[in-house]
Amino acid sequence: MTTLQIIYIYLVAVPLFFVIDLLWLGVIARGFYQTQLAGFLGPVNWTAAVIFYLIFIAGILFFAVLPALEAQSLARAVLFGALFGFFTYATYDLTNLATLKDWPLTLVFVDIAWGTFLSMSVAVGTFLIATRFIV
Repeated sequence: MTTLQIIYIYLVAVPLFFVIDLLWLGVIARGFYQTQLAGFLGPVNWTAAVIFYLIFIAGILFFAVLPALEAQSLARAVLFGALFGFFTYATYDLTNLATLKDWPLTLVFVDIAWGTFLSMSVAVGTFLIATRFIV
């Protein structure tokens, strides 16, 4: 796979990730997160948020999409995407549960499930688009 193909694949994953995650955060679960995080929320630092998202999406590509493309395996995109989301969101949520006073336990379970689904969905969608149009 060429560097240019990897860049194209990344450019597929970015909007896919943002559409799915912003639909969840901004529409479907907006009230849930506002209620659960009421004591923790402040103004969003958009620079930090965008940098995080771009790095996170690179992680989905590196750990899920590219291995799945190399193996030509949708099942690998599903599994590795889900595992990447599970491990990363569990790290965040369980660290917060361990270190922040009153971090909501309900949020931990919902957010880990969301991260698992989000990463798996982005990995699968990116894999399918890449196999059809890029590689």
